[in-house]
Amino acid sequence: MLNAHSKYGKLQFKEVIQPAIDLAENGFPVTRRQAAELNSNRKSFIERNSFRPAFVKDSLWKEGDFLIQSALAETLKRIRDYGRDGFYSGKTARLMIREMKRGNGIVSEQDLKEYRSVSRVPLTADYKGYKIITVPPPSSGGIILIQLLTMIDPYPFREWGFNSSQTIHLMVEAERRAFADRSEYLGDPGFVKMPVDQLVSRKYLLNRMSTFDEKRASPSQEIKPGFPEGYTSEETTHYSVVDAGGNAVAATTTLNNTFGNSIVVDSAGFLLNNQMDDFSIKPGFPNMYGLVGGEANSVQPGKRMLSSMTPSIVEKEGKLLLVLGSPGGSTIPTTVFQVIINVLDFGMNIRQAVDAGRFHHQWSPDWISYEKNAVDTVTSNKLRYMGHILKERTSIGSVNAIMILSGGKKAGGADKRGNNSSCGY
Repeated sequence: MLNAHSKYGKLQFKEVIQPAIDLAENGFPVTRRQAAELNSNRKSFIERNSFRPAFVKDSLWKEGDFLIQSALAETLKRIRDYGRDGFYSGKTARLMIREMKRGNGIVSEQDLKEYRSVSRVPLTADYKGYKIITVPPPSSGGIILIQLLTMIDPYPFREWGFNSSQTIHLMVEAERRAFADRSEYLGDPGFVKMPVDQLVSRKYLLNRMSTFDEKRASPSQEIKPGFPEGYTSEETTHYSVVDAGGNAVAATTTLNNTFGNSIVVDSAGFLLNNQMDDFSIKPGFPNMYGLVGGEANSVQPGKRMLSSMTPSIVEKEGKLLLVLGSPGGSTIPTTVFQVIINVLDFGMNIRQAVDAGRFHHQWSPDWISYEKNAVDTVTSNKLRYMGHILKERTSIGSVNAIMILSGGKKAGGADKRGNNSSCGY
């Protein structure tokens, strides 16, 4: 955030961070959903911390209770006053290292000192005359999104209809192939040579779909990672912003699980993540989201783990059209994929596109996860007849999106599935 602000920010950073300090210091009323989440994690907060963090109080949380985070406010003040040094060195760093030693962690003062954020060139692709701008590795989301859009492009799914059995079958078969490629090739570009250009090339992706059967599901055991030409070798937060000047930001951040590992740094007030789960512990062994990886995403010192984050921007003829992204672990790329085609192919407004029912397939495990309202009985029976396994689940993704309307007006799509809202000022 500091690096992005230094390049693009117009206001003083002290002014930008102050509202966050005020929220931490003065508190804010929790929603019903937030109260339930805090209560469901109460036991972990108590068991995993040597003190009682702000997320635990004497009684259970209820809607409207104020969450005050005094220690976090002090940490944010140090960042306000000292910038990067307010977090990666000085008091905050000492508190983190103390927490690491208490929990037998391996992060050292040297690790904090050496850590640097990295800016990378985004991936771009053309989809039916629209420019897709999305995130490159070490997130897998951008490559998966481009692969999915390219693989379904030649098929008349508009005619088949939104979430018809034919359309879902096509999209699932594309997802199956994209996630198979993810398992083999994607990782930290600082450590792994990846055939990115080949993986998103139209020729390669059309070949990947050459085994697509419109009437039969492909068992995942029959779908292997492809062979790119010339190659050798849930809790996340997303926000979308557009300003008066037309500048757009699609930003996704994550702790991995809802409250990370539920450990709060004593006297600093922030949670530690469990992002190491996004590495492949060993080839073929699934993580908490069921994702299977290989050597490309193995654990190594100084290496960044592969994520599924998919912050994306869509342009039409050089003009901004969509800004979007979502939390949801492995379901993030398929969620963003569905919202984009809901707008571009099925003509939905942003509210309809975000609220529409969703489904997901990730190659392994070999089944379609779907929301209750996404697939009707007739469609599900047709998919089962094709050979698909279907499993109903709770909500998939939680999108925050902005759509630019004709005349320059902006429409917000804040997903009803989460603690989301849209506003203008």
